[in-house]
Amino acid sequence: MSLRRAARRLSAREPVIAVRNGRAVRAYRVRTLVLHEVVNDRLGGRPIAVTYSPLTNSSSVFDRRFDGRELRLGTTGSLRRSNPLLWDRATESWWQQMTGEAVVGALAGRRLRPLTAQTLSFAVFRRRYPRGDVLTRAQGRTANVPPNPYLGYDRPRSRPHLFRGHLDERLPPKERVLLLPGARPPVAVPFERLARRPVTHLALGGTPVVLLYRRGVASAIDADSAARSRDVGATGAFEARVGTRALSFGRRHGAFVDRETGSRWDVTGRAVGGRLRGARLRPLRHDEPFWFAAAALMPDVRVMAAPASHAHPAAPARSARRASRRGGESRPPRRATPGASRATR
Repeated sequence: MSLRRAARRLSAREPVIAVRNGRAVRAYRVRTLVLHEVVNDRLGGRPIAVTYSPLTNSSSVFDRRFDGRELRLGTTGSLRRSNPLLWDRATESWWQQMTGEAVVGALAGRRLRPLTAQTLSFAVFRRRYPRGDVLTRAQGRTANVPPNPYLGYDRPRSRPHLFRGHLDERLPPKERVLLLPGARPPVAVPFERLARRPVTHLALGGTPVVLLYRRGVASAIDADSAARSRDVGATGAFEARVGTRALSFGRRHGAFVDRETGSRWDVTGRAVGGRLRGARLRPLRHDEPFWFAAAALMPDVRVMAAPASHAHPAAPARSARRASRRGGESRPPRRATPGASRATR
């Protein structure tokens, strides 16, 4: 769907997952993924799977090419630690949605290749990517969208549904966190701290990193429309340098500004004004899951210990080890049908 047509249907704060491949860029409406969880698509010639779990608020994008074949992902109907298990038709392996690791089947222990993506408001996506397009519904579906069954689920202190394990008490169970899964060990920064300190610097393996936060994105599972949903904000994670030049950032008059050149930047990591206008920071793969899921699926995850812009990670705590399944049982895999998960625009 074109941006012009999407603008007639989506509100400014509507959450979308922005995915790029070369010059091709597309927004995937999160409310569509709340109902379908997986979209198999092609973007700029690359076969991808865009996934989202409302139970863990995790969004992951994967390259569907694996060992010379093209996989097609669908949902199994089963959960592990409250996070969906996906299924591919070619090998019948089951894949953890949040991590991309195969946990059952011929490919157990191997991982899909993750791709960088960013959850933005539709307004920011439209302004940042004027030549992009939007997926708003799965192919074969009518305009009659069924009710969202997860409304009100993301209250930070409420207990996760269908989770039978230890809850890591360092943060409220459903506190949204900016998760850097590629860090060793993974690092989580609570949204509550990012909202108070929208710029956070840290170093990962000697690489300077900046985390950015801005308001203006509605929760997809708080209320039945973006206009009535509470603002949870958007995040970005980037290498804090252009070329070999390291940059440090702050906030000035509502904009992100680097101290070295005074250039202004947006939450997508693009310089929108100043000497570096047009430059882009290299994005880092990140996710925005609920805390309980990050702690359960990444046992060594560390939490940023202080709200200051140069905080250091705190030590990990014991994480969940028990698996949970929807309804307490594993259902047979639901095969990925073309009408359920093929992309339309």
